[in-house]
This record gives sequence, structure tokens and C-alpha cells, in this order.
Amino acid sequence: MAHKGASQGVVIPRNFRLLEELENGEKGSGDGTVSWGLSSENDDTLSSWTCTIIGPPNTPYESKIYTVHITCDLNYPRCPPVVKFKSKILLSGVNMDGEVDVKTLFPWKPASTIQCILVALRNRMKLKENSRCKQPNDGEY
Repeated sequence: MAHKGASQGVVIPRNFRLLEELENGEKGSGDGTVSWGLSSENDDTLSSWTCTIIGPPNTPYESKIYTVHITCDLNYPRCPPVVKFKSKILLSGVNMDGEVDVKTLFPWKPASTIQCILVALRNRMKLKENSRCKQPNDGEY
């Protein structure tokens, strides 16, 4: 069942949209600094995603690989997914439990994607406000 957008006409149904995002993730869309895919190949609901972000050079995040879990509920893409770092990180917009406030990254729109979130998080790592965030050592909580 397709949903009507306010001014965009017909919106792609959730599963078609997520299948397209999965295909883009499997093809390695982008510059290789972020990646995403289903947490389990048996996830018929396309809800649970495991993602990685490679920390940008010349930042406290440099040379680290961060794991992010994304959960797309039935309201996706009309509403943003739940985003949580599995790796310990100190970053604005991310609480001490690793939960990301997606609304602080950019205004969410139905056209926004998992890749948009990951790129926005990586770009946030480059911000001056985060340049002095000493990162925990691996395995440190």
C-alpha cells in the first residue's frame, strides 16, 4: 500500500524502499567510509540494520571503526529510525547510551535514508565542537 505525500505524490512503500537501501548498501554506494546492511539475512521485515562508520582523518575518531545499529519500524521512512552506536563514542547528539537524536543531524524527510544518517554522523565527527572529544579506548566503557 503506497502512502500519499503532501506535495510529493506517491511515496514508495516501506519494503520496496528498504530493499532499495539494502541493494545500495550491498553495492557499496558512496565513498566507502560508511556501510550498511541487514543485521540478519533472515530479517523478512527489513527492520534491523548493522552499519559502520570509519572515523575521518585528523579528528579524534581517526582510524576507528564505529558500529551503529539502526531499527526501522513500520513508520519508516515517514518517521526516522532508531539509531544507536554499539561502539562507545563521545559525540554531540549522541547520549551516554549511544542513542542518536536523529533530529539533531538534519530535518528528517521521507526521502532521507540510512546512508544520509551515517554520512551526517561522520560529518558531525568533523565539527569543531567535537574536535576535543577524547575518545574511549577500545573496550573501555
